Amino acid sequence: MGHTEVREGFEELYGAAPDGVWAAPGRVNLIGEYTDFNEGFVMPLALPHTAVAAVARRGDGVLRLHSADIEGPVVELDAASLEPLANAGWAAYPAGVVWALRSAGHAVGGADVHLASTVPTGAGLSSSAALEVVTALALNDLYELGLTRPELARLAQRAENDFVGVPCGVMDQTASACCTEGHALHLDCRDLSIRQVPFDLSAHGLELLVVDTRVKHALGDGAYAERRAGCEEGARLLGVSHLRDVAYGELDAALARLSDERVRRYVRHVVSDDHRVDQVIALLDAGDVRAIGPVLTEGHLSLRDDLRISCDELDLAVSAANAAGAVGARMTGGGFGGSAVVLVESADADTVTKAVTEAFAAVGFTAPRVFPAVASAGARRLS
Repeated sequence: MGHTEVREGFEELYGAAPDGVWAAPGRVNLIGEYTDFNEGFVMPLALPHTAVAAVARRGDGVLRLHSADIEGPVVELDAASLEPLANAGWAAYPAGVVWALRSAGHAVGGADVHLASTVPTGAGLSSSAALEVVTALALNDLYELGLTRPELARLAQRAENDFVGVPCGVMDQTASACCTEGHALHLDCRDLSIRQVPFDLSAHGLELLVVDTRVKHALGDGAYAERRAGCEEGARLLGVSHLRDVAYGELDAALARLSDERVRRYVRHVVSDDHRVDQVIALLDAGDVRAIGPVLTEGHLSLRDDLRISCDELDLAVSAANAAGAVGARMTGGGFGGSAVVLVESADADTVTKAVTEAFAAVGFTAPRVFPAVASAGARRLS
């Protein structure tokens, strides 16, 4: 939905024009999975798909929220008395941002908000972070808070952690707030320093496809917390604050000190995935873009065998794509469903898409949704 429709939808709902319209994208993570809460490295890029918000300031402390995507009335809340909401659905994301801004001491009052999003939900492409970041950016502008993009990302993360109750790292919000067009974002999750890495695939005759499996397995619900606890246990046993501190060259020696096979697998994944981020950066800097393909596939095997967060649909997307001539592929995001990324020669995009779709049909899986991911701009004001 374009910003004109969102602006018109706002006027229809609230009977006045908004003060402005903002957009924030979803993201796909190229490499570096389950590394963020281990204070390691990640490398997301923003998608062309965005959450768009038309917003107006209110002087009376009333917060009114509406979504064009979900049937239901305007949700009306009092900005000053917001409390973490159980089962509030989509409204918890923008409301959580108001709560996080106010808890951090920023003088944010009420607002009228009308949202619409083209970020696929349930695909692991951070539709929630897009809603949070677009709300944060709009309120930052309207209330002249002067917060930087990384600060907005941290406040949006706090909304998701402490208000919505999802224990995510800061990658999704940082990608939505800070990415730039034509670049992937190299984020150090320890000091939150960022570097924009040129990622213009079309110049190299390449394309990145997203394969949304359209499934979400219930298994994923407790798995994130379990993996996180296992990684923290590994760091404790190895005497480091976070697995980020285990050097890749010392991985074998570190693994030899761990007797618990499960913890050992998690440690091996995290330390090797941080190393894969370094490899991908070095290859992109050298202009050797095709060579990142095998690194992506290697990352998938680590997620499948060591972290064990893949599923049949994701494994099939990767194996069918690679068999059809993809340069490399891996599942991306939290796992147990969601999406895979596939690096292909532009000339092979249709062949690979067809091969994956046919492989899913042959075993009776839900038809996947396949679309190109072009490194796009981060959050911005549209009007």
